[in-house]
Amino acid sequence: MITKITEFFRNLPTKQCHECGKEIEEQHECYGNSCNECLNVVDL
Repeated sequence: MITKITEFFRNLPTKQCHECGKEIEEQHECYGNSCNECLNVVDL
């Protein structure tokens, strides 16, 4: 069965950080695999 591309992306599992295992609050189809805490990103 062929599904719509939007349905495919909507059904992807949540992405988890490669280092600590926390859920990443980013788009599931992005290429990053580490959370902001592990990347030492500071929110301004």
